[in-house]
Amino acid sequence: MSVEDQPRSVSQTQQYEQCAWRWYLQRVARVRPRPAAWSFHGTAFHSAAEAWERSSHTMAAEEVKGLFHDEYTSKVDEALAEEPDTDVWMAAGRYTGGEDIERRYVLGMEQTAAYVEWSKANRPALWVEPNTGAPALELSFMVELGGIQVRGFIDQALDEGGDSVRVRDLKTGTMKSKFQLQTYSVAMRKLWGVAVNRADWYLARDGRLSRPLKVGEVSEDEIGQRFADMDAGVKRGDFPANPGFDCRFCDVSHGCVFFSSKT
Repeated sequence: MSVEDQPRSVSQTQQYEQCAWRWYLQRVARVRPRPAAWSFHGTAFHSAAEAWERSSHTMAAEEVKGLFHDEYTSKVDEALAEEPDTDVWMAAGRYTGGEDIERRYVLGMEQTAAYVEWSKANRPALWVEPNTGAPALELSFMVELGGIQVRGFIDQALDEGGDSVRVRDLKTGTMKSKFQLQTYSVAMRKLWGVAVNRADWYLARDGRLSRPLKVGEVSEDEIGQRFADMDAGVKRGDFPANPGFDCRFCDVSHGCVFFSSKT
């Protein structure tokens, strides 16, 4: 399936809106992205938290941390095999790529243990997906919004009683997307017929929940239009660059003529 005909996602749409040239480099030109430890950190934390919740809180904290360890080190090792020069790796702040690999391992282990303790204390009431009878963890969906097929995975959906559900996303970083939670809320209303009035983030950096985001009045048309506009731009071959938007954190900047021409 060509990139023009693929289903869209929140991450695709936001990337296109921020810098469509980056979207082109990654998805059409297939420039190999530079690895980043923060990506593996997030993936491993999500997997460990999901396993903990699926165990109905029966796993030992050390076992949950072991899951983070296994996935993080496996993904880092795979990336190092492809790009052994850690100076090429992306890293935030004052850290080198190699330092960030080690730092995020320690941080991820701490955050995983903290999530287990937080979850024990707060016992999030997971919604049960009616077709499978499974708890709503990494809940996959494919839905038409704005005439576009949109796919995604919802980290958690919480039962708020009275056929009402709260959408929750787990974040290990600082970037939070209202559009993501709004899209997930609209998808749940459309596919499962439940009310979704609130959404939030679990902030692993702080070991707490964010303030709730009101999503009850977000319309399908409003969300669908963003996907439709992005899809139309891709099909037109319209990929304007946005130099300076966030080039320091662009994993394909090494293949970008606009970045390399900046002073």
